[in-house]
Amino acid sequence: MGERGTSVHATVANDIGSRIVRGDYAPGAVLPNEAQWAQIFDVSRSAVREAIKMLMAKGLLASRPKVGSRVEPRERWNLLDRDVLAWYATSPGSETFLRTVQEFRHIIEPEATAYAALRRSDEQMAEISQACRDMRQAASLEMRTHADTRFHLAILRAAGNDLLVPLGVLIESALNHLFVYATRAGDDIEQAQQLHERIEKHIRLRQPDAARDAVRRLLANTDKVVGAKR
Repeated sequence: MGERGTSVHATVANDIGSRIVRGDYAPGAVLPNEAQWAQIFDVSRSAVREAIKMLMAKGLLASRPKVGSRVEPRERWNLLDRDVLAWYATSPGSETFLRTVQEFRHIIEPEATAYAALRRSDEQMAEISQACRDMRQAASLEMRTHADTRFHLAILRAAGNDLLVPLGVLIESALNHLFVYATRAGDDIEQAQQLHERIEKHIRLRQPDAARDAVRRLLANTDKVVGAKR
């Protein structure tokens, strides 16, 4: 790997982080030292040092004098970090990750949607409605997935609870992986679209109970695809 550009350390961090999350290095394992990584990746030791700092900031590593970098327990990993989520979602056993995402959605989205129906502004409603229309008109899976994610993020913002805002990174990254998987796994796109339009309608009409129920029907539809159990 040659050192081109200014993101060499980010590329190194991405490779090492992926290895950690997929289980190549178990919690408690001591990683190769800077000189060894520099040789493996054909980069400078300073690039390795910056990569290790990035992984420490994400909670994956701890560094101790004369010991080196050690993999932290999984519960210390920052799963709200976009990179960690991406590594988690693409590691072996990603179906488990998708089921975890789906459980999280059951916990958060029905009530958030009910609040959105009560609190949404006209501008927020326009954003939700536009995302729903974009889903139907999407010319590709990528465009539909992007619109689908925008739809759900717009609803969370419309719920008007500041504590939902930090979850945006988690939800955006996780939903992208989930929606791509669900569509490729045989999700009925027309049925899913109708369920989204029902959610949009009840938020627009300020019907929180109906909006909550509509989200639960949508989630139940996705449960079947990812094998989530209730």
